[in-house]
Amino acid sequence: MAENDVVVKNNEDDALMKNEDLNDVYTKDGTVDSQGNPANKNKTGTWKACPFILGNECCERLAYYGMGTNLVLYFKHRLGQEGPTASKNVADWSGTCYITPLIGAFLADAFLGRYWTIASFSIVYVIGMTLLTLSASIPAIKPTCDVDKGNCEATVTQNAVSFLALYLIALGTGGIKPCVSSFGADQFDDADAAEKVHKASFFNWFYFSINIGALIAASLLVWIQENVGWGLGFGIPAVAMAIAVVSFFSGTRLYRHQKPGGSPLTRLCQVVVASVRKYKVEVPEESKLLYEIDADTESAIQGSRKLDHTNGLSFFDKAAVKEEASDAKGPLNPWTLCTVTQVEEFKAILRLLPVWATGIIFATVYGQMSNYFVLQGETMDTRISHSSSFQIPAASLSIFDTLSVIFWVPIYDRLITPLAARFTGRPNGLSQLQRMGVGLFISIFSVLFAGVLELVRLNLVKRHDLYKQEELLPISIFWQVPQYFIIGCAEVFTFIGQLEFFYEQAPDAMRSVCSALSLLTVALGQYVSSLLVTIVTKATTTHGGPGWLPDKLNYADDVNSPLPPALSNTTRIMHNLSSVSKAPHFNMVSTLETITLHYFVPPTPQNIHMALLLLRPFVHHPLGEFYIRFNHRRFTFTHRFVNQCCFDGILLLYLCPFTVLQELKVLDLAERHGESSLTFAHVGLK
Repeated sequence: MAENDVVVKNNEDDALMKNEDLNDVYTKDGTVDSQGNPANKNKTGTWKACPFILGNECCERLAYYGMGTNLVLYFKHRLGQEGPTASKNVADWSGTCYITPLIGAFLADAFLGRYWTIASFSIVYVIGMTLLTLSASIPAIKPTCDVDKGNCEATVTQNAVSFLALYLIALGTGGIKPCVSSFGADQFDDADAAEKVHKASFFNWFYFSINIGALIAASLLVWIQENVGWGLGFGIPAVAMAIAVVSFFSGTRLYRHQKPGGSPLTRLCQVVVASVRKYKVEVPEESKLLYEIDADTESAIQGSRKLDHTNGLSFFDKAAVKEEASDAKGPLNPWTLCTVTQVEEFKAILRLLPVWATGIIFATVYGQMSNYFVLQGETMDTRISHSSSFQIPAASLSIFDTLSVIFWVPIYDRLITPLAARFTGRPNGLSQLQRMGVGLFISIFSVLFAGVLELVRLNLVKRHDLYKQEELLPISIFWQVPQYFIIGCAEVFTFIGQLEFFYEQAPDAMRSVCSALSLLTVALGQYVSSLLVTIVTKATTTHGGPGWLPDKLNYADDVNSPLPPALSNTTRIMHNLSSVSKAPHFNMVSTLETITLHYFVPPTPQNIHMALLLLRPFVHHPLGEFYIRFNHRRFTFTHRFVNQCCFDGILLLYLCPFTVLQELKVLDLAERHGESSLTFAHVGLK
């Protein structure tokens, strides 16, 4: 009997080992292969499948940036649009490209899955690229240009065809953007510690492949568009997009797939409705009493693992509270009773929103690279050297943003991550939020440099009296390189960190939607940029002047441009603070009791009006008062405080962004010593 027991026990051990071996062979995160069977780790996914996905992304981004990088100049020089109009149209289109991912993400998570969403929307993308190429090539729909006058005019039909093509592209990219990064990350098993480490590295190389495509677009394709023709310049991206489709389909047998889990929007609405219906119900202290299905790991949502209950946002836990009516026989109503996993999905989305909102400001800054960075560069000397006749298209300077990303991604992946891991104890070095914060900080310096360069450029306009001349300014376009390079460094931290954060924090069945939310920050940033252009243009042209953002930027001298004075004041304040802080006994109150800022603008009604609008949020001390004085070339802003002091000027835009001035009363308006003196007191601050 003892020998038989030993034999039986050995057989049981062998069976157990075989089961463990089988568990090691197949993924544990719910992914399946192309046939719908559990994904075999040895035959699918990991870096074996990634080259096809990265190749697809590289070619698709080459197509997108090859068409979009120089689009503002296509609108201006071929469709005959003015600078602000062209910039606004580019911002609107770019914003749409980052809103349509919500459509693609919904379809991917609810019905089609990421693979078929990418495949089907890629076809729409190719159709749009083909139509855009035809609109720039076929005489019947190609805008006519007057060679002698150097201008072009597009008919209503020609404009319609161009915009139809562009928005087909926007729709096509909406099915690719939210899915391709998540689809690539799906190739690594979350439940496998070794594969999970590689997943973080995948996001770095995913962004690297994006910028390889962008590098070719910003260098070769932009030059072709401006020196050979727009037809060929758009045709090459169309071919690149076709290659992207072929690359994607080539890896079909190697891919791992997450099953679509049904409509995420419906599930979110069910949680809200069920919670509101049971608003009087008390949530039990024991989370085990909340409703969840009996399966070990799989949730009621197809392709999604169970989520553990978390504290916080407890009102929505009411949706998972079982009532007596819920225990009755028959199918459960999901609009009255939800699982814990479903409730936690909803909570996860809510917790993402504050982080999501911070990305909008960075996207607003980033959007300037394809708008006013290009228009600024167009006015500068685009020759490689003074002795060379070869000119660089202004849009090609974005190549230095791309080179910056290509430079920083390997450094971050191979040097910064291991170094940071020594201090943080995390395998990935910095957390995603820390990484995003570093990127936001770095982006400030890109805008500061661009503003300082604009100040120098406008001074050259004034010095050489080039307001109305068409010739380029005597300043090399290569002075724009630092602002592009810095924004590229910021991208590596912010955008990649954001991609990884939204994927990691998303529930299994909502990863496409969460990726789309990440992309939506770029859309809103573009729309904020467009809105600012509209507001500033209308506000500064009410009296018939050229405004701060004229069609020809050389007209926007320091009389009209808000950026140089703002940056000048920021520099002055920072210099003052750095100087006084070196004193042995630094006293903030006594040293900074009065701060005076100088704005060199004439006292026109337009400038007075805009000055008041700009200064209203800067004044926040309840007992202070400020004075504005004008003479023929100077506007002085002085802020005096009673017994206390706080920072003034442009820094308040960052330090006190939520200051609200409820009431501003004019106390005195008089001529004193040949100057117009305006005195104001502010009350009702909160």
